[in-house]
Amino acid sequence: MPPLAKQHGCVACHAVDKKVVGPAWAWVADKYKGDKAKGKEAIIHQIVNGGKGLWTKYTGGVPMPPYGPRTTEEERNELADFILGLTPMAPPDK
Repeated sequence: MPPLAKQHGCVACHAVDKKVVGPAWAWVADKYKGDKAKGKEAIIHQIVNGGKGLWTKYTGGVPMPPYGPRTTEEERNELADFILGLTPMAPPDK
């Protein structure tokens, strides 16, 4: 796990292989395993703007706050690359 995931508090809501508050990052890797370019764009968008609704089935609708003001473009790219580089894992009932 990149140190910046801890530095920016990502691990308070995310883990590699299980739901915490937000979805497991390996689930996100699974969602975009067929199109990593689209996945990187989507992940960076979520980091910058926050979001709600993509993982409601697992999060109960808890929104992700925006981290755009707190992260640099380089950090967002590093996080997205880390997530997409994980071994994809389907969510429990997929």
